[in-house]
Amino acid sequence: MSHNKVQVSNAITVHQGYLRIDKYNLKHTIFSNEWTGMLSREVLEKGLAVAILPYDPKTNHVVLIEQFRIGGFTANKTSPWQIECVAGVVEKDQTVVDTVQREVMEETGLEILDLKPIYRYLSSPGFTSETIEMFCGKVDSARVSGIHGLASEGEFIRAFSMPFEAAFSLLNSNQIENGMTIIALQWLKLNLKQIRNEWQK
Repeated sequence: MSHNKVQVSNAITVHQGYLRIDKYNLKHTIFSNEWTGMLSREVLEKGLAVAILPYDPKTNHVVLIEQFRIGGFTANKTSPWQIECVAGVVEKDQTVVDTVQREVMEETGLEILDLKPIYRYLSSPGFTSETIEMFCGKVDSARVSGIHGLASEGEFIRAFSMPFEAAFSLLNSNQIENGMTIIALQWLKLNLKQIRNEWQK
């Protein structure tokens, strides 16, 4: 279905802070081509973001980060400290690739040497517009350590590397609880041989 199958009667911003929430009154066609009645829907407007799984083909290590997440704190039976990929929002004056380079440097101190697109997807389309462009990024993981991020923004991010199979074991033991990191590690598992061959040439 396309956008012309949706009719918006009213749209307002009901909250504008660190996050923006918009409220829509709308109707849309259903699969019989009939129209619904008027519906009320709220959406968290997040826009475009990037997620990057840094990978070192020489050592077969991935670089992951750990940081406090409010969603992990308030959700039931999850950890406030999440093991994740590198990620960040694409600013208006930056390209996707610029954002990848900036976020990897800010959160790990590493430089991206090559990039492989993975997927572009909606993180949770039932309530947010957030769209993720996901990549695997070639890095030299030898020097990764310590705490990174922007302290002015309350970021205290631990960066670390580990063998890919050990990271995949974290996934299988439910120690990785966020979708983007699960997706990225599953993708690398399926494409590991190809990526190592390509990036070690």
